[in-house]
Amino acid sequence: MPMQAHEIEELIRASFPDAEITVQGNDGVHMAAMVVDASFKGMNRVQQQRAVYASLKGKMDGANGELHALALTTRAPE
Repeated sequence: MPMQAHEIEELIRASFPDAEITVQGNDGVHMAAMVVDASFKGMNRVQQQRAVYASLKGKMDGANGELHALALTTRAPE
């Protein structure tokens, strides 16, 4: 079953409770998210994105994952 935007946000928020999180997309399969969190300070973009993908707890794993694609933008607050 495809994931909805609010489900993706809840998973990310569990790992990044103080983050500014925006999740977009309406097909439940191809989604986009922006995550702005202070914990990203000092991390490069790959490290930031790996941290967010880890928060999805395997929902993108393999051909049977509930989330097929997530365009991800991450950054530390300015």
